[in-house]
Amino acid sequence: MNTVDMDLERLAGLISDIQFTMLTTVSDDGSIHSRPMATQKLDVEHFDGTLWFFSKKTSHKNHCIEKDQHVNLAYANPSKQRYVSISGRANIVEDRSKMQELWNPTLKAWFPEGLMDPELSLISVNIESAEIWDSPASKMVQMVGLVKSAVTGKPLSQNATKSQHIEIRH
Repeated sequence: MNTVDMDLERLAGLISDIQFTMLTTVSDDGSIHSRPMATQKLDVEHFDGTLWFFSKKTSHKNHCIEKDQHVNLAYANPSKQRYVSISGRANIVEDRSKMQELWNPTLKAWFPEGLMDPELSLISVNIESAEIWDSPASKMVQMVGLVKSAVTGKPLSQNATKSQHIEIRH
């Protein structure tokens, strides 16, 4: 397995149990907008570096992506001290077979007509890079580190959190 495949597998493993992400897009005027999105079916062992989301064709986020494909996805799992920021390029996809593959009944809340909803589209995000912050230490070890730092006046040890930058480029 090459380095990119190992990085993708690690990345997928870190975000697979985080159902929602914040998708950030750039508007026509250069302002940025973020909104929560549900990541669709992430297969950790066969992850190819593309994340999928359902969206309405006429939504503001789709309009933004049509003008500027650069997006950011922010994943957070505070209970596990795990944070991931993904930069990539998004595309609007209207592939009905892909929609059927990713569809689940809870999406009817947003798309009442199901797979036949005329507003249904997908957003694919091809990952270009990611920043990962992952704390392997237990809560008790982290608390002891915080107390030690407060008492000694010395900065918290960088060993408390592992960070990594991953370049994926498709």
